[in-house]
Amino acid sequence: MNRDIEDMRMNYTKGNLDEDSVLDNPIDQFKVWFEEATNSQILEPNALILATVNKNNIPSARTVLLKEIDPGGFIFYTNYRSEKGQDIADNNNVSMVFLWKEIERQVRISGIAEKIDPSRSEKYFHKRPKGSQIGAWVSPQSTIIESRAVLENKKREIEKKYQDHDQLPLPEFWGGYIVKPVAIEFWQGRPSRLHDRIRYALVDGSWKIERLAP
Repeated sequence: MNRDIEDMRMNYTKGNLDEDSVLDNPIDQFKVWFEEATNSQILEPNALILATVNKNNIPSARTVLLKEIDPGGFIFYTNYRSEKGQDIADNNNVSMVFLWKEIERQVRISGIAEKIDPSRSEKYFHKRPKGSQIGAWVSPQSTIIESRAVLENKKREIEKKYQDHDQLPLPEFWGGYIVKPVAIEFWQGRPSRLHDRIRYALVDGSWKIERLAP
């Protein structure tokens, strides 16, 4: 088995990346790559790995979905009482990774996570399908439950309570975070593992563009 894993490899040949080809602002550059990923019919190109660190300096990572690209950063939504929400409350330095393997690209983002305005969260919450709104109320995310029946029973309770409503109120424990980047790295796979890595680093309020060794 281990020998088979050792032999797994690909030679990346689909593109290149250099300092002269990127835009001055990394969020603008991300928008270009994100559109290309979307047009490539990648399944959920907005899926990303979010890494946090808790108060005991133990890291944790999970997949979340990007919901908005803001001029100031990247927005996702979650239960504020979840594990990631508690981690961010203790340490709001986070990392995000987008992997678009079909086009041999990766984007790494380091930044500061902050809650967005509740009115903005409410606007998005009411755009979600009613079933998703119900789900937000039902799940005490990241807590231990006895069985799935706990969720099913709560779901029936919430459905009955709001059966005559098209929308549910925004839970006070649910909303969005914006990750304000301090560094963004764009990675393009290249042959022989000599990949292209272009990093934007925020220095004194301006973006510095630099190349990293693969």
